[in-house]
Amino acid sequence: MADTGTGYPVLPSRRTAIRAGLAMGLSGLLLPAVNACTPDDRGRTVTVAGGEPGGFYLEFSTLLAESLQRHGVVGTAVPQVTGGSLENIQRLLAGDATFAVALADAAAQQAAAPAASTPSAASGRIVALGKVYENYVHCLVRKDSLIRTFTDLAGKTAAIGEVGSGTSLTAHRIIAASGLSAVGNAAGNTAAGSPLKEVNLGLNDGLAALTARSVNALFWSGGVPTAAITAANKEAGLALIDLSALVRETRARYGGFYDRVLIPENSYDGVPGAWTVGVANLLLCREDLDDRIVQRTVELLVGQARELIPRSSLGVQFLSLETLINTAGVPLHSAAASAYRTLHG
Repeated sequence: MADTGTGYPVLPSRRTAIRAGLAMGLSGLLLPAVNACTPDDRGRTVTVAGGEPGGFYLEFSTLLAESLQRHGVVGTAVPQVTGGSLENIQRLLAGDATFAVALADAAAQQAAAPAASTPSAASGRIVALGKVYENYVHCLVRKDSLIRTFTDLAGKTAAIGEVGSGTSLTAHRIIAASGLSAVGNAAGNTAAGSPLKEVNLGLNDGLAALTARSVNALFWSGGVPTAAITAANKEAGLALIDLSALVRETRARYGGFYDRVLIPENSYDGVPGAWTVGVANLLLCREDLDDRIVQRTVELLVGQARELIPRSSLGVQFLSLETLINTAGVPLHSAAASAYRTLHG
């Protein structure tokens, strides 16, 4: 990859990346077809914990559930509407979901948590089937506001995602790294003025509040474009705030989960491009999930990439063998690791 001179690589365009991913995933004849399900699997129902309506998580989870069922991996697969990454992980641990999509920083936080902090119903730790796409942190304001830079948010109010969402974790970390957090201010450490007030509103409630001017900014971590943001932009006119200057400090404080990535110009009609914080999105399961189900799901991720791309997407950096195994330190399920070795030859 090329370097910008800032120490961060320039990522390939999203359209280029997805074409490359599909070329690998669909190079076709070298990949085994997904095996037909066994009699035991035909009677099995699996669930895929997703996210909020209008967001990328739920759209991807719905496509994955449809594909699992269509290709006979299991008899029935059902997507779940949830609050996001942290809730999804808790559903996995409690045995209330079979698969879940989650941000890598949220998954790593759970992996590092003491065993006693997890629900007693859990008998298997969280592991990954692969990195499925890149999340792009959106810091959205109204275009007709006077907010142009992140420091302009000093003393303002921002919706940072629902409690239990990965967005709320990532957004809080970015704000803390900026020096605008209320915690930093209380300790006399706020670097850029009055603290930014954080309120827990999810995507749809947050967009409604931003449109109504009851919050000044909205954080959202998802794919590009996010359908609900596309709709809100038509109604209210939105702008993106550049977050790239905060990547280094966020990485320094919280680990190397955070990359400098670009939301391209006109991803949302009339909105200029903006550099921002990217976080890998992982497909997770518990390590006690049946090896056959894991193997066949990996074969779907690689061999049926085209049908797993959300329809609203401009292209996403996922579903090639190289990116799928890059799970940001979260271990792969043993059957997934074996499947990738087989597929790679």
